[in-house]
Amino acid sequence: MKLLAVTLFSFCLLAGDVAAASDVQGANLMLKPEDIRAVAPALESYAQKVLKDDLWKRPGLSVRDRSIVTVAALIARNQTVELPTHLGLALDSGVKPSEISEIITHLAFYTGWANAMGAIPAARDAFRSRNIGADQLPPASGPQLPLDEAAEKQRASRVGEQFGQITPSLVQYTTDVLFRDLWLRPALAPRDRSLVTVSALIATGQVAQITYHLNRAMDNGLTREEAGEVLGHLAFYAGWPNAFSAAPIVKDVIEKRPH
Repeated sequence: MKLLAVTLFSFCLLAGDVAAASDVQGANLMLKPEDIRAVAPALESYAQKVLKDDLWKRPGLSVRDRSIVTVAALIARNQTVELPTHLGLALDSGVKPSEISEIITHLAFYTGWANAMGAIPAARDAFRSRNIGADQLPPASGPQLPLDEAAEKQRASRVGEQFGQITPSLVQYTTDVLFRDLWLRPALAPRDRSLVTVSALIATGQVAQITYHLNRAMDNGLTREEAGEVLGHLAFYAGWPNAFSAAPIVKDVIEKRPH
């Protein structure tokens, strides 16, 4: 965790001016139903009748999980207009401030540093409005979750053999920062961390990584039904093409796993 803390601190020093600019550009961009209706009445109707009254009430995925999926997709795609609304909904649905903090940190690695930094102003304002302080956020370093040494050794060996000669830095950071540090941070349960990762991969069309991470998610407790609902949910928040591009891979993973 010390390596992760140093890395995060270094990049945070560079992010102050960017975050301040985002504050100005993002001010007053939250849309009300009447704003949408004034431009696209059908869009507002779909939002109410399909998303609010149907999608979010489907039983295969809890509202809390749908909030995690949505927040992950919005950050992954750097779509900050709706982020304040969905951060509020996430907190109301039982997602802890510490979990939101970890989701943003996690997505810096899986969707890019700038996307995570872009989410900071909205999360900061959401926390301030609810008097959420540093005591409710995870520390930069501390105790870690236990590591499955055998599984990690196998993963590291496989990746090293494939890519070690081409990009030793990528292989080293993947082992040292991601799988021996980031994935062991305890403020976000492994199942939820996997849910965030899979959601971000689908939302950004990164289908080559879905097989590994969906299997990991299901090993961590994500069910077949929940995996299917994630796809259906993300069709609305990341687009039908991304959902259908991921569908064959999700289907293949589910069918190959033991019942």
